Amino acid sequence: MCSIQNFTSTLIFPNSSVVPALTQPAMASTVAFSPAIGANVQHSRRTSSLWPVPTARPVAARASAEQAVQARSGRTIEECEADAVAGKFPAAPPPNRPPPPSGTPDIRPLDMAKRPRRNRRSPALRAAFQETSITPANLVLPLFIHEGEEDTPIGAMPGCFRLGWRHGLLEEVYRTRDVGVNSFVLFPKVPDGLKTQTGGEAYNDNGLVPRTIGLLKDKYPDIVIYTDVALDPYSSDGHDGIVREDGVIMNDETVHQLCKQAVSQARAGADVVSPSDMMDGRVGAIRSSLDAEGFHDVSIMSYTAKYASSFYGPFREALDSNPRFGDKKTYQMNPANYREALIETASDEAEGADILLVKPGLPYLDIIRLLRDNSALPIAAYQVSGEYSMIKAGGVLKMVDEEKVMMESLLCLRRAGADIILTYFARQAANVLCGTKART
Repeated sequence: MCSIQNFTSTLIFPNSSVVPALTQPAMASTVAFSPAIGANVQHSRRTSSLWPVPTARPVAARASAEQAVQARSGRTIEECEADAVAGKFPAAPPPNRPPPPSGTPDIRPLDMAKRPRRNRRSPALRAAFQETSITPANLVLPLFIHEGEEDTPIGAMPGCFRLGWRHGLLEEVYRTRDVGVNSFVLFPKVPDGLKTQTGGEAYNDNGLVPRTIGLLKDKYPDIVIYTDVALDPYSSDGHDGIVREDGVIMNDETVHQLCKQAVSQARAGADVVSPSDMMDGRVGAIRSSLDAEGFHDVSIMSYTAKYASSFYGPFREALDSNPRFGDKKTYQMNPANYREALIETASDEAEGADILLVKPGLPYLDIIRLLRDNSALPIAAYQVSGEYSMIKAGGVLKMVDEEKVMMESLLCLRRAGADIILTYFARQAANVLCGTKART
């Protein structure tokens, strides 16, 4: 566990106060921690001083404990122990009830059998009864990659970069694994010269994404790599599918291209392919194509309920993938629709999806819960770029506490039913969960 277990003897940490045995956890929190973090942190070159190794000093600890007893009761610890052996126990202290402020009405207590606040009155009780937890293992970090060597900042997404696939990407993955996040999803910024109306670069085995997958798997074979299956980064029209002359997005022809893209990514070493295009029938077709090529173990995370949302703006800036005309409303879902998500869920389950995703996240908590209540499959939520940027902007303007809002938003997605969360906050949130910076 990332939290340090209680010690069964009284120890003194260097530069710290005495920690009496079994009186309090060494790292109190209301969130659960990932069991995988410790191993990653242990080998970090940046966090070698993160966990001080406790050194038992029984004599010094005994002296400190005795001083504490004397300061409280005026008697030595030996005198207290002698009284306890003789059966002489001190009287229980009176209840500590400070007086209320002046003007408080003097009333008879309400006759209430149930007072829910009883279970909230202390941090220990609140932690014991917390229904929802979040760990770094629940987080997936989206990564923007490009062909260049330098990391390019994304103006609309503070703290995010288009990462050079050879260097900046590896450093970002290293730092993120260090705090227990081991899942990543790749989004490529494709040069305009490689974009066509049919998106053929999407299934180039020597393209940016396959090369990146191979590099990451060679360097970090234990990580989980998700990929995006859609044509918009590769399309000169900026749409997720092939566009006919009259502006219609062609469904079946697009699915044919997506199958080739998914197989190319699986061949490179992808663990999970993620069709985000919202074409009809693409999950079943991709499953058949993967199986035909022997990739039976490659999972499909379907963007089951992807809405035609206004929260995607910063993402499209990051990939320069805005549609050149029109919008995506003929294939992405209407934000006004709720029951329609059940149709997509039933279809994706029948076609062989392994994970169902809802996008965006926080504005669509009801849809996450709808899928959770109607499917036994794992549910993913995508906390999209607009959600991320709003929290960042609110923090910069001091309108909200960025860290608290970040953690609350992720907890809410988990509470609604998400098993995993795709979020640009993944490394920042994991730092908080792992205690590598001050917690709120």
